[in-house]
Formats: sequence, structure tokens, C-alpha cells
Amino acid sequence: MAMKRRKLGNPLALAVLVTLWQKPMHPYEIAQTLRSQGKDATTKIKYGSLYTVVQNLQKHGFVEVAEVERAGNRPERTVYGLTDAGREEAADWLSDLLAVPVKEFPIFETALSFLAVLPPDDVVRLLRERLQSLEVEVVSGRAALEKLYETLPRLFLVEAEYQVHMVEAQAEWIRGFLQEIESGSLPGVDVWRRFHETGELPPEFT
Repeated sequence: MAMKRRKLGNPLALAVLVTLWQKPMHPYEIAQTLRSQGKDATTKIKYGSLYTVVQNLQKHGFVEVAEVERAGNRPERTVYGLTDAGREEAADWLSDLLAVPVKEFPIFETALSFLAVLPPDDVVRLLRERLQSLEVEVVSGRAALEKLYETLPRLFLVEAEYQVHMVEAQAEWIRGFLQEIESGSLPGVDVWRRFHETGELPPEFT
């Protein structure tokens, strides 16, 4: 199943649609709700971008003006609500994201693809630094989750669980890769070392 082409592709647009599913809100309240519910850990939230996203959602008929609040001398605040089309778009979009794997381009994968440029011993040192940071992140992530489980249903913490599991998986892979480099069992590691000792590009690298 291919992923459908969306009128809006910004993940913040999906976050806005899902947040408005709770109740009509003005953009500032949307941002505060996303933050209070911890969604800023998975979605980049900028106030300026948020207002633009809401306007684009309105243009496409996914949200509509529910009311305009007036309080004394304060500026008017426009409250937006979700339309039926917006509910359908949010459900359809979320279904796509859950069901269809999409190739992403994490910067760590980019670095791994070019690591032969550095000497093996440097790579070992740098990956050990990364591993230390990841291990700290796992411990703090687990502790934070245990605290959150006390006040929130697990259903609303699955993205945090996923993040911790992904960090654990990365750490586990790095441990194995380090062991291969240091033991010499990584195929091509001797050619890699020789390249950095002699400065001559081996045929295997071209």
C-alpha cells in the first residue's frame, strides 16, 4: 500500500488536527496543550509555524472558526474547531503513518555511511562516546517513563516507550559493531586500517 499524497505534509498539521479533536482551541492553546501532553518530544512546535499551519488547515477546509473570543481590552482570539473533513483527514493520515513504512534519513545513518574516512581507532573512540550518552539516555528515559506511568495511562505514553526502545536498539547495535572492529572480525577492517596507515586508496574502496 502506497502512502497517499497529502495536501499538507507537515507533521505539525497532524498534531494540530488531533489536538483539536479534543475541543476547539485558539492556536496558543493548541501549542500549550501539545507541550503539556508531552507532544513536543515528538513534534517540532514553533508558534510562528503553528499559526501558518492553522491557516493552511482552514484554507483546505480541515478546520473552521468556531468563535472569536473577546475579553476586555485584550486582542481578539480566534478559536478553531475541527471539521468533518479534518477528522477524516487526521484518521486517514494517521492510518497511513502507522501502516506504511517510509524511508527516513537520520543523520547518524549518514555518518555511518562515511565512517571509513576516519581511522578505525578514532571510530571506536567516537562510538564509545556515543554509547555512553545513549546509556545515560536509556536510564533517564526509563526513569521518566516509570514516573509518568503513575499518572498517565500507558496508551498515551507509547511514543515515549518507542523512543526508549529505539535508543536501546541503537546502543545494542553499537556494542556489537565495536566488538567486531576491536576483535578484527569485521570484514574489511584490515583493509580499512591499511588505508589509514599508507594513505593509498585500496581497490576495494573504489
